[in-house]
Amino acid sequence: MSNRGRYIVEAVVLEHRSPTELARTHKVSRSWIYKLLERFEQGGYESLEPRSRRPRSCSHQVAAKVQKLIIKLRRELAAAGHDAGPHTIHFHLSKKLPEPPSVATIWRILKRHGLVTAQPQKRPKSSFIRFAAKLPNETWQADATPWTLADDSPVEILNFLDDCSRVVLASSGFRTVKGHDVAHVFQAASNTFGLPASLLTDNGAVFTGRQRRGKVILELELERLGIVPKHSTA
Repeated sequence: MSNRGRYIVEAVVLEHRSPTELARTHKVSRSWIYKLLERFEQGGYESLEPRSRRPRSCSHQVAAKVQKLIIKLRRELAAAGHDAGPHTIHFHLSKKLPEPPSVATIWRILKRHGLVTAQPQKRPKSSFIRFAAKLPNETWQADATPWTLADDSPVEILNFLDDCSRVVLASSGFRTVKGHDVAHVFQAASNTFGLPASLLTDNGAVFTGRQRRGKVILELELERLGIVPKHSTA
């Protein structure tokens, strides 16, 4: 295990030092520090040991006779009008083999033999799985929500929350949220809760100037502080 890795983890966990401060002092990225902390949380000091980058499985390592069986099953299922996807093939293989290849490996074998038809219009299921930060201050979220007061006055509510704990860090109402309002509320929240490693927002004009090929106040402040800006596709 890297002595520096252990030092960084103990500095955060035992001494409660800021990942931002440690990243700046030791010339490392905060994302690397957060990865160390996540691994330590899951498996202790042993999990900090260097990990092998060798793939757990590879399609070309599957025995030729198993590959032939996968192709045979694919064609038989398709000819019978049944689903012939990798999950179905894996189900049938599990009845014939004690340790069938994984679904992903089956898919790669089918693709290598030209038996997978690309459908780019289909959005992968993985894109619908919500990413949740593992640690507080790893990622904040910000959004502006339109609202109507009791006297029918329209306002916009600007919210900042921590993605891990779901704690609302700041919530302020404005007639219309301006760029400097976002920067001011972010600064107030960070003064209380510390700085996040990244900030996730939508592509609203108060959050990003990307569509205008420029930068808004918030982006300039995040850049100055070394905070990674992230934007949702919505």
